[in-house]
Amino acid sequence: MEARTEARGRDADEAAARRPRGRPKKASDDAKRAEILTEARATFHELGYGGTTMDLVAARCRISKQTLYRLFSSKTELFMAIIAKHRASMLALPRDPKENLPLDEALEKIFMINIDEAAERDREAFIHLIMSEAQQFPEIAALLRTHGVEQSRQMLTDWLSLQQQRGLIAIADAASGARMLMNMIFGAMISHPGKPNDWPNRETRLQHLRQCIAIFVAGVQAHRKAR
Repeated sequence: MEARTEARGRDADEAAARRPRGRPKKASDDAKRAEILTEARATFHELGYGGTTMDLVAARCRISKQTLYRLFSSKTELFMAIIAKHRASMLALPRDPKENLPLDEALEKIFMINIDEAAERDREAFIHLIMSEAQQFPEIAALLRTHGVEQSRQMLTDWLSLQQQRGLIAIADAASGARMLMNMIFGAMISHPGKPNDWPNRETRLQHLRQCIAIFVAGVQAHRKAR
């Protein structure tokens, strides 16, 4: 009897050791999502939104359709996740609320104007993709507006509002300031599909972007009253 009890105990311990734990599974799912997004983005680039199917993404990722649908319920959700990931390559937000950089340096980091040339080409290629697809598919235009532009603008608005609360800037409308900044920076940073890039070189464009930031900072700089 005692021997059987000990045997059951050993069996239970072995079963517990084999049982998957919650944290490793979550980590595994996160890694799998990242792999899927990388492969899906390449597929969207190659075939466009209309030519890409969930079956094809699953095949290229060498996973079952069941696994793909467990992590992304639809092609729209998958593309939305790619847009969300891309948003992080456009604006480095949110930031540490305790960050204490000069305003111009903080804005240079937020807009990531110093990324290397390869990252810059990758960023622009994806922008051209979503702009082109948005013209053909209304759902892409809606995703881009809701999960791309609007969220980015709101995050920048929140950051500007925080700087105002800290007394670092004086701005009547943070949302208008965010829109102004994004129009200036992205208007100069991104070329439109089918139109030639009119910057003679990257350094000239970088100088222009810094000047845009300098003009904005000068306009919102808080002026302390003399005692």
